[in-house]
Amino acid sequence: MNQLAFGLGALAGLAVAAVAVLLLRLKRPKAPPAWLQDYDETHLAAFEQWPTTALVLDPATEKVLAMNPAGLRSLGYTLAEVRASRFGELFAPEEPNPQAPEKPLIKRVQEASARAPLELAQRCRDGSRRAVECTCYPLQLGTRSLLAVAVHDVSVRRQVESHLLEKHQELDHLAHHDHLTGLPNRLYLQAHLPDAIADARRKNTVLAVLFLDLDRFKHVNDSRGHETGDKLLKTVAQRIRSTMRAEDVVVRMGGDEFVVILKGVQSSEQVSEAAARINHALSAPMIVDGRTLVTTVSIGVALYPNDGADMGELLRHSDTAMYQAKDRGRNNFQLFSPNMDKRLKERIAIESSLRTALSSRQLDVHYQPIVDIESQRVVALEALLRWKHPNHGYVRPERFVSVAEEAGLIVPIGEFVMQRAIEDTVRWRQAGAAIVPVAINISAVQLQRTNLAENISRLTKQHGLEPSMLQIELTESAVFERREARAREASQDTVAKLRELGVHIAIDDFGTGYSSLSYLKRWRVDTLKIDRSFVRDLVTDMSDLAIVSAIIAMARYLHIKVVAEGIEGWPQLEKLRQLGCSYAQGFLFARPAPADECLRYLNNTPLDLTQRLPALDLLENTGSGEHVRALRA
Repeated sequence: MNQLAFGLGALAGLAVAAVAVLLLRLKRPKAPPAWLQDYDETHLAAFEQWPTTALVLDPATEKVLAMNPAGLRSLGYTLAEVRASRFGELFAPEEPNPQAPEKPLIKRVQEASARAPLELAQRCRDGSRRAVECTCYPLQLGTRSLLAVAVHDVSVRRQVESHLLEKHQELDHLAHHDHLTGLPNRLYLQAHLPDAIADARRKNTVLAVLFLDLDRFKHVNDSRGHETGDKLLKTVAQRIRSTMRAEDVVVRMGGDEFVVILKGVQSSEQVSEAAARINHALSAPMIVDGRTLVTTVSIGVALYPNDGADMGELLRHSDTAMYQAKDRGRNNFQLFSPNMDKRLKERIAIESSLRTALSSRQLDVHYQPIVDIESQRVVALEALLRWKHPNHGYVRPERFVSVAEEAGLIVPIGEFVMQRAIEDTVRWRQAGAAIVPVAINISAVQLQRTNLAENISRLTKQHGLEPSMLQIELTESAVFERREARAREASQDTVAKLRELGVHIAIDDFGTGYSSLSYLKRWRVDTLKIDRSFVRDLVTDMSDLAIVSAIIAMARYLHIKVVAEGIEGWPQLEKLRQLGCSYAQGFLFARPAPADECLRYLNNTPLDLTQRLPALDLLENTGSGEHVRALRA
């Protein structure tokens, strides 16, 4: 609308200007010719009072023949000075385009119209320059061809446009960059990655997508707070960016996830080197708020065109490879392979089925006796999680426990086992059985993220059970792993509160993790359970014999009970008896059984090991020598 109004105004101004120059040339004759009879002093006054610059130009000489007062005021010159100047001395073209030859200025002026005005810089007498636009209309004066030119000051509009452009660029940057780290964000990736793929397709080159996920970053947020977590993320972003080339793109997807795009990849070794640089850079300690934090990253890599033809496939497959890196111990990188996609789909299916199992009572708890080797009496029962799928039967715990941890289901599952074990113990007592302590496996996540002592206190009071009838089994990784100091302190406080309640503490799978004598002393452990990997070849392997002997001797001096797991034969039992081990657990004594079949163990009489106990064999198809693993975390 403004452009149309300007065009109409310029047209009117030029018409008046044309009449004015004719009148000036004719020196206002007393009797103007017939073709000028329609133009009177009113039109001349309009030209004189026209608010914007209007002029008449001779294209042959490039001289200005006439200019209205508004134009003279704008330039700061007199009419005589203007007439003595060439048009190019008063109005200069915009910056020339080096890519294309410029037309002569007069030619460009002649082509200027209301639809396509010519952008010029007006040179004022005081040395200033103003942005203007001009339009031109031809005039035929007798045999002379002149140009009527209207000039409009657009400097204010240009300033507004420049300001709006800056704001637009600022908003665009905010929309496509992460406010915390300053890196490009997910929106930027969505706009950039398809173009990068198309460029790689045209050039027939390889493009790599690296999907990064920080390891255990949630522990930092939970233990140190989100402010510290944000500062850590900023440091991580800087380190990732510093390891990459200038042409590589580093994107923060959100949370603790990043994506790196490598262009022009020459070989898989180049990608491996880049991923290794990131792993090395992030594994170095970082100082945040005066404290040292250590974080690592798992990286998945997908290559175009081998691993995907579009953005969706590349991101999905690099994410799949990243989870493979998690499964392989974290702090490493993995290249995508089709087998990974199959495992991911299986993992997703297990997670979905496991969520259904929680709500549809497919989960159950079975119990396996812990036996006094000398008296062969049952001194405790270990609660073991079982999942019976309606279509696939019993699912082995090693197939779904890790999925439960990654999906955040390990906490509700652990609470289910705790609730069921307490309820079953109460039912056994009501049936007149001589109840024994029940050992319950607790994951590291439960230990850190739930108020375990408060939950146990509440449940035992609710059911009238003494907390001393419970034993908490923790894996070495849950207790001894070198995690952030505050998390360790929180776990230690939780264990101390459990001991105050009277709950016994056992370390499961001892010898396979981060064993530390100082922790055994500090955490006041009641029981050590020797992992079955040391017990299996105890009779024939001298190394296993030495390890088991050392554990038993150490525990005796620390007044800690020892339970040997995985006892399947008489020679193993006899060797443990000779070494001074007090307690054992395994298929030689009994298989895990449902709660209603456990009363046979709770009569305070020795087990008859000469007869096969009619316990339920949950996984006959796996063979009698294979132990069914308990819930571990």
